[in-house]
Amino acid sequence: MFKQPVSILVGLGFPAEIRSVMDAYRHLCEWPASLRDSAHSVAPKACSAALSGEIEAETARGLFAAFAEKHDLLAPEIDAIAASLLRRDGVPRVR
Repeated sequence: MFKQPVSILVGLGFPAEIRSVMDAYRHLCEWPASLRDSAHSVAPKACSAALSGEIEAETARGLFAAFAEKHDLLAPEIDAIAASLLRRDGVPRVR
């Protein structure tokens, strides 16, 4: 298990939390072959190494998060979304 999950966007932009090395590994295995790149080739190897106890889970988490960031998969943090909905004077914007 990761100390803190990696929140990514899946499907039509729905957030999902990747909570463990196995979750990350599964997601990486499902990544389309045509979109695989150097970031993708490193991340599943790290997950495999973490699953076999060769490296720490947090190391694999960092490489998975780097993969997700490179591919614009990281979900925005809730605080950032809430802040974007406030005007400079702290009053919520009406939409």
